[in-house]
Amino acid sequence: MKTILIPLLLCATASFAQLAGQATPADKVKIAKGFKVELLYSVPKEQEGSWVSMTQDDKGRMICSDQYGALYRITPPALNGSPGETKVEKLSVDFGHCQGLLYHAGALYGVVNDDAYQGRGLYRCKDTNGDDQFDAVELLRSFPGKAGEHGPHGVIASQDGKSLYVMCGNQTPEPSCETSLVPRHWAEDQLYPMLLGRGFMRDVLAPGGWLAKTDLDGRKWELVNTGTRNTYDIAMNRSGDIFGFDADMEWDTGMPWYRPTRVCFMQSGGEFGWRTCSKKFPVRWEDSLPPVVDIGPGSPTGVAFGYDAKFPAKYQDALYICDWSYGKMYAVHLSPNGGGYTGVTEEFMSASPLPLTDIEVSKKDGAMYVSVGGRKVQSGLYRVTYTGGVSKEEPLMMIGGGALAAETEASIRQRLEKFQTLDPQAVETAWPYLASQDRNIRFAARIALEHQPIASWKDKALSETNPRAALTALMALARSSGGDKPLQAQIIAALNKINFKSLKGLDRFTLVRDYMLAFTRMGEPEAATKESLIKHLAPLFPTNDPALNRDLCEVLVYLGDSSIVAKAEPLVNGSPTQEEQIDYARILRFAKTGWTKELRADYFRWFLRAANYKGGASFDLFIGEIKQNALSTMTEEEKLAIKDVLEAKPEAKAPSFTVKPMQFVKAWTLAELSKSLGVGLEGNRNFQNGRNMFGAATCFACHRFNNEGGAVGPDLTSVAGKYSPRDLLEHILEPSKEISDQYGSTVFTLQDGSRVIGRIANMKENNMMVCTNMMDPNNFTNVDARKVVKTEESKISMMPPGLLFMLKEDDILDLMAYLLSKGNPDDPMFVK
Repeated sequence: MKTILIPLLLCATASFAQLAGQATPADKVKIAKGFKVELLYSVPKEQEGSWVSMTQDDKGRMICSDQYGALYRITPPALNGSPGETKVEKLSVDFGHCQGLLYHAGALYGVVNDDAYQGRGLYRCKDTNGDDQFDAVELLRSFPGKAGEHGPHGVIASQDGKSLYVMCGNQTPEPSCETSLVPRHWAEDQLYPMLLGRGFMRDVLAPGGWLAKTDLDGRKWELVNTGTRNTYDIAMNRSGDIFGFDADMEWDTGMPWYRPTRVCFMQSGGEFGWRTCSKKFPVRWEDSLPPVVDIGPGSPTGVAFGYDAKFPAKYQDALYICDWSYGKMYAVHLSPNGGGYTGVTEEFMSASPLPLTDIEVSKKDGAMYVSVGGRKVQSGLYRVTYTGGVSKEEPLMMIGGGALAAETEASIRQRLEKFQTLDPQAVETAWPYLASQDRNIRFAARIALEHQPIASWKDKALSETNPRAALTALMALARSSGGDKPLQAQIIAALNKINFKSLKGLDRFTLVRDYMLAFTRMGEPEAATKESLIKHLAPLFPTNDPALNRDLCEVLVYLGDSSIVAKAEPLVNGSPTQEEQIDYARILRFAKTGWTKELRADYFRWFLRAANYKGGASFDLFIGEIKQNALSTMTEEEKLAIKDVLEAKPEAKAPSFTVKPMQFVKAWTLAELSKSLGVGLEGNRNFQNGRNMFGAATCFACHRFNNEGGAVGPDLTSVAGKYSPRDLLEHILEPSKEISDQYGSTVFTLQDGSRVIGRIANMKENNMMVCTNMMDPNNFTNVDARKVVKTEESKISMMPPGLLFMLKEDDILDLMAYLLSKGNPDDPMFVK
C-alpha cells in the first residue's frame, strides 16, 4: 500500500513547469458557482500509467484502470476536515486495460478494449477468499474485431440489478447476440457511393456502434440499439432510460454530413444513423433517432447522473458528460419531451489541459470524483463538492405538456417497446401510433411493426389513408421488404397518392426519404416508373426549405431528371453555406443529363472557390473526389469545351460563400443599429436574405443554426430564447465583451517567451494540439506540455470582430430576424 499526500498550497501556487508530472492544479480548474474542486492525486505516469475508467466498490473506494495496465484502488481523504491522505493501492489481480468498469453484486466487471488477457470482451473479477483482493478473473463474452479506440467501452447495471448493459464503438462487430430488439435488416440506405476522404473505417458497415444487454453471468445477450459512432460511456436515469454521449468524426468537419458530438437517448430498438465516411444519416431522416442535444466538436468520454451527490436539486438531476479533448465537463439538464427528452447544457468544470475520462458520484460521501488521463497523458483524480450552502432550487420544470403529459407519452413508448418481438397483438396495438405527433413514439410503433411478419400488415400499410400513418408504415414496409421487387411498385404508388402540399415539416422529409428507401432496398426502378416519378416530383423543386431541396434534388438526379441540373446547379455557387454548396456539388456529380457548357463551367468554377474553404483532415480529399466523380461523367469533347476552367488554378484568399464580392459598408456601432431593432423587426423582413447574410458574414463557417453550418463555435439555434435582439446584436458586434466559457481560448506561454493562443483539440503523451483559428479547424499548432510555463484565459474572443461591417442596415435586420426566428420561414416577422 502506498500513501500519497498532495500539498494543496503547492497546487495553488506552482507554475506549469514546476508541476511536471502533476495533473492540472485545482486552482486552474474552472467550476460552476458554489462548487469546489480538489486535486486528490497526480498519477506517476511511468509507474501507474494513465487512468481511463472508474467505479466505486461497496466501501466507497474508487477503482481505476490504466488504459494499458493495471487496476488501482483509491481511498480518498475524508470531507470537511484537515488535509488528509489519498491512499492508492495497486490491486494484485492480473487484470486491467479496461475502458469500462462496474462494481456490482459483489464482483468487478471490466470491459477490455485491446488484446490483453484473452482479448476484447466483458470480464468478471471476484474475491473468492474474502481477503479484500480480487483473485479470480473470467471472460464472460469475447467481442470480435481488432483492437482500437472504437471498441468495447462502458458497462452499467440495470435498474433491478439483474442485468448489465455494455456499450461498444463502431470498430466492434455485434457479437452474435441471441436476441435483438433492433430488426435485423439494417442497411447502408444511401443512393450514391460514399466519398472516402482518408477512408477511416471505410469497410465498417451498419449496424455501427451498438448497445447490448446481458445477464450477470454474460450468458445471453440482447441487442438493444445500433447506429452510434463511438459512444464511450452510458448512464441510466431514474426512469430506467439510458443516455450516451456519442462522438463525431472530426475529419469530416466542414462537410454536410458532419455531426457534432451529441447526447443521445438510447431508445430501445433505436437506430442513430451512423454510417461510414460520407454516408451518415442527417437528423431529418426518420429512419434514425435525433439527438437530445448537440454539444459540438470534442471527444466524448465518461458520463454519469448526479443522483447521489450532495448537490442542489438541479445538479443532482443533471447528466454530466466529459469531453476529453477540450477539457470540459458539461451538466446536461434533461427534461421529458413527449416520448423522448430535450436538454440544456451548462459548462460545469473545465481547464486546459483537463483530459477528462470518467465520473463517479460517491454513495458514501456524496462527492463527485473525476479522473483525467488516457493516451498516456498526465493522469489525476479530482473531487468536486458543493460549498454554496443550502439550496432552495427545484429541479427543472418538465416541458412538452408538463410532467403528467410527458409521463403518459413515455409510458406509451415503453408499452410499444414491449412488442419488439413476435407478438400477435403488435400490429393492432402499434398502428394508431404510426400517426403520433411524437417522433419517438412513431419510431417505437414502426419498430414494433417491423418485428412482425410482413404479410400480417403489408396490405394495411399500402391502403392507409392517414398521411402521417401511411408515411411511417410505408417506411417500415420498404425497410422490411427483403428486396421484393414487385412490392416496390406498390410502395411507390402508395407514396404517389400522398398530397405533398398537405404535408408540413418533418412529414415532407419522410415522404422523400420513403422514396429513397424504396430504391435502396428494392433496386433501381424501371424506366417507365422513373419517368412517371420525375413528372410527379420535379414540379416540387424548389421548396422554401433548403434541406428538403437537397433531398429532392438527390432523388431527381438519381431518377435522371433532365431538368434538375438547370434548377439546382446555380445553388452550388449561390447557397449561403459551405455545407450546402458542397452537398449540391456532391449530388450533381453523377447527373448525366441537362448540362450545358455554361452550367458545366459554372459548376467547375465552384471548385476554385472551394479550394479556400476549410474543414477537417479529409476535407480536401472529399472535395477532390467530388470533382473527379463529376469529371468521370464527361466526354472528352465536353472537357475540351471548358478547358480554361478545368485548367485554372485557385487563387489563395480568405473563403467567401457569396459569388458577388462583399464590400465594406460601415463600421457599425450598437448605438446606431439598436435604434432600428424595434420597428425594423416587425413583419417586413426577408427570410431568405437573412439566411444569405448569415453565410455572407461567414457565420455559417463556425456556427450551427437549424441543423446546418459549422460546429467550432456555439450553436445559435436557441439564441431567440436566450437573448433580446439588442443583447444578441451586442454579442455579434463586440465578441470579446463576454466570451462563452465553452468556446473561450487559452494563452500558453512557453519557456522561450513565445505564446500560443487557442483551444486544445487533441493530446497524446506530452504533445498538445492547439487549434488557433476557428475558421481553420484542422490547422493545429503542436505544443510540448513540458515547455509550458504559464496558462491563462485569453481575453480576446476567437470570433473576429467586424463581421457585420460588410452588410447594409436592412441586411443586418434580415439577419437578426433570421436568427430570432429559429430558422422558421413562416415566422410572422417575415414578408410572405
